[in-house]
Amino acid sequence: MSLFRSVVRGTGSALPRAVVTNKDLEARIDTSDEWIQQRTGIRQRYIAGDGETTVSLGEAAARRALDAAGLVPEDIDLVILATATPDNTFPASSTQIQRRLGITKGFAFDVQAVCSGFVYALTTADLYLKAGMARRALVIGAETFSRIIDWSDRTTCVLFGDGAGALVLERQEGDPSGPGVLISRLRADGSHGDKLFVDGGPSSTGTVGHLRMEGREVFKHAVGMITDVVEESLEALSLTPGDIDWFVPHQANRRIIEASAKKLGIAIEKVVITVDQHGNTSAASIPLAIDHAVRDGRIRAGDLVLLEAMGGGFTWGAVVVRW
Repeated sequence: MSLFRSVVRGTGSALPRAVVTNKDLEARIDTSDEWIQQRTGIRQRYIAGDGETTVSLGEAAARRALDAAGLVPEDIDLVILATATPDNTFPASSTQIQRRLGITKGFAFDVQAVCSGFVYALTTADLYLKAGMARRALVIGAETFSRIIDWSDRTTCVLFGDGAGALVLERQEGDPSGPGVLISRLRADGSHGDKLFVDGGPSSTGTVGHLRMEGREVFKHAVGMITDVVEESLEALSLTPGDIDWFVPHQANRRIIEASAKKLGIAIEKVVITVDQHGNTSAASIPLAIDHAVRDGRIRAGDLVLLEAMGGGFTWGAVVVRW
């Protein structure tokens, strides 16, 4: 029986033009660079300006991923966009990226699982490719969270930034030790929905709303949920944390990242951390961090890469990929 895997062919990312540092925020709200860095590890974030949207950032990241893969848009027959901040209620922003790229075949849709969105989208693309419903997929995480932030709430507005990242996946026949997505594990528990949410929506208020978060509650649940799903994934593959070459977590908060790595037994030297540069970019954070680590030469062919995320809902999940 043939073994088919979803293999990463290329990565790309895109950021808005404007950089907003902690010092910049000091002039706008009651906060300080020291306060933000001590609690989050964030030094700066990128904020979308006029003409910059989830779709435009997603398109730019997708084009760079295609270039890295040595492919053209016509080679793609599936586009999945993970986002909680689409350009419109409908049509799906993935179809607008598809249109901008000039892709006229295949299918496209959005996935909404907030900060876990990219893990959910990558898992979904992997299943479609393995089932033979597509040959090559663009999996994109793109967000403009600055558009749903309450800029008077210093506990949340300092955390988030905008950006996009993308991977090109290709269905390939290979051997069990070859590259590709090895395993995915997804979870959700809606009983925690009031701990991280947006207080608006088309059906409830007819408005976009603003992000609301109980930070301590999110932190309390995050480490346990993340480590449980990671441990389950590794056990299913008969792997140990020591077998992982690179750990690429959702970039929410440096303290959560460090606590998770410590609990899992993964050396901090193996953790890709970009939250200091980008802030929390929700569904974009993992592909942004992956592209960063691929382009600076850390993630290389043959490496075992562990991805994990947790987001509002709560949703959470893990994926293990051999590069």
